Amino acid sequence: MDAARLAQALTAQSLFADCEQAELSDIIGRGQVRTFKPGQELMAQGEEGKTLFIVLSGLARVSMVAANGREIILDYAEAGHVLGEIAFLDGGERTASVEAIEPVEALVLTRSAFAEIIDRHKGLSLRLLKAMARRLRQNNAVIEADRAYTSGPRLARFLLRLMMGEGSDAGAQLKIALSQGELGNFAGMSREQINRQLSAWAENGIVALKGGRVTILDREALVDVAEAW
Repeated sequence: MDAARLAQALTAQSLFADCEQAELSDIIGRGQVRTFKPGQELMAQGEEGKTLFIVLSGLARVSMVAANGREIILDYAEAGHVLGEIAFLDGGERTASVEAIEPVEALVLTRSAFAEIIDRHKGLSLRLLKAMARRLRQNNAVIEADRAYTSGPRLARFLLRLMMGEGSDAGAQLKIALSQGELGNFAGMSREQINRQLSAWAENGIVALKGGRVTILDREALVDVAEAW
């Protein structure tokens, strides 16, 4: 991937979206592009956070194991997502694991390289803090909204979040084929709740279920469900 495409990927919905060109060039110059095969871990929960990952292409699952041993899917990371920033910045352990679910290309920064970049560009720290605060505010708003909704609207919100593009006449598929158990894990619902709700939507022509994939047929109807209390 050339420097221009790297710079474009870095500014796509990432913490580095507000960086100046000189800062981006330094980040690209000091980073290393790595590729990960499906099933390969980018990082593991509990390990020391020595590196920062910026996803350039592909899709990865972000998850953590709770105290009761249950795996919780936190997010699906795509191009522009920054991974591992918490442990990277505070020197603690990784709070989540990240696994590639399709070929992933990522720019990897070591802590020492990042420290040199910060030292060279004095305004970068403040820009990153503002970007992190903005993202935290957005995440908190999503979490609070999800808690306020009942299971149907909550599932609709998660499906819309996972939708690939704006769709076509044939409908819009999700970014990844999820089992009902995985979808329930992500949405915080039981497999039975997922099955019941998807079946009802399929009967009403809102979604189609085939071969383990969910296709959104009527996005506007799903938006209406997502906004219902």
